[in-house]
Amino acid sequence: MKRSLALFAVLALSAVGAVSAYQAVARQRDYRKLLGRGDTALREDQTFAAIEAYSGAIALRGDSMLAYLRRGETYQRRGDRGDLDAAARDFRKAASLDPSATHPLESLGDVLYQVQRYGNAADAFTQCLRLDDRSARVSYKLALSRYRDGDVDGALAAVNQSVRLDDRMADAYYLLGICLREKRRMSDALPALEKAVALSPGLIAAREELADVFAALGRRGDELEQLQLLAGLDRDRVERQVAVGLAHARAGHWDLAVLTLGNALERNPDEPQIYRALGQVWLERPRDDRAFLSKARQALERAAASTNAGSDVLTLYGRALLQEGENEAAEHTLQQATSRYPIEPAAFLLYASAAERQNHLDAARNALILYGSVVAEDRDFAARATRIAALSLRTFALGRHGRSGRTVGGRSVVVLIPDAKLSVAVLANVDGEHLDDHALKIAELFAEPE
Repeated sequence: MKRSLALFAVLALSAVGAVSAYQAVARQRDYRKLLGRGDTALREDQTFAAIEAYSGAIALRGDSMLAYLRRGETYQRRGDRGDLDAAARDFRKAASLDPSATHPLESLGDVLYQVQRYGNAADAFTQCLRLDDRSARVSYKLALSRYRDGDVDGALAAVNQSVRLDDRMADAYYLLGICLREKRRMSDALPALEKAVALSPGLIAAREELADVFAALGRRGDELEQLQLLAGLDRDRVERQVAVGLAHARAGHWDLAVLTLGNALERNPDEPQIYRALGQVWLERPRDDRAFLSKARQALERAAASTNAGSDVLTLYGRALLQEGENEAAEHTLQQATSRYPIEPAAFLLYASAAERQNHLDAARNALILYGSVVAEDRDFAARATRIAALSLRTFALGRHGRSGRTVGGRSVVVLIPDAKLSVAVLANVDGEHLDDHALKIAELFAEPE
């Protein structure tokens, strides 16, 4: 009897084992079938069906790194913010299931970069490089993430590693050039950008940076050459022809500038930016002919008539009107220029001149004060302070803001303290007339009002 029971137990256990083995084989078969179905759907761009299939595979095998990776890639392909967040979760899970795999970490970095979480993306790429520090591609991605996160020094270290591993990566040399330019190392940025365009002649962004570096180094001819190449590579963009025309002007090739912009205007007769550039060229061109100013005004009038005319366009137009003596129109145009963002700082100075000509002294004075609030470096501060002082003297009655009765050698000293936090001392005769033609105004910087 005992022997029969033991035999029965052995048979039962064998049967259970056989059933379990069969179920495991069936589950593995179904898992592979679902993976294959997901791959097929993904190739046909049926992302919903692919996600459904990969989710089924995960339900059968929750420890499958591959299933999480494939589903994450599918979510990433869909591209919506919610899908990208789901992709990041799947990539993290895949990385935790196989800590030795680099693919999930690189994919995680890619999707975090897409959602502009650049610091987190850099962390993912750093983890990936700890597993494989010979990947030039991942080093480049790390550099790009650090650059977008504002870490230029970290980006430089990573991109230098990338070009050491692979000196044929045009994008890496382009990023290296940008980083060096950010560090104001123009001479070092130049060969990096030249290498980038040598490796990829059609890399437009690199040529744009190269042209800017040539301009910063004062190499006008080389700048112009790059801009002409850009115009040839990107023929459909009006901005390219405009850039070439303005580069000719900066190099002093006035006739070529007008010719280039005139040809562009023939192809695009209603393009405001061409009128703006042409007006600027006529305005800045040495005045061999009074007609140049008239041509500048006509072109800028067309540009300023656009509903999208910016502060820079209105400033140029106001400048042309001011030079033609159209003071009232200039004042109105320049007032508009000081209220459209981003504001061209020169608009305040020109508006001050136009308002002063119209005897709107307070408006002129306020414009000069506002100019100081929009420029980072005010190299002509002393001259501007003197103008503010002179306008203050003309705007406010002497003694309105304070008067000192102290005498110096029989002459009185009148102290006026305007709103600009400048105190201006004017030496005057007892009867109020200035001592000399210069009015002897002394601007004491940053004096506090009494």
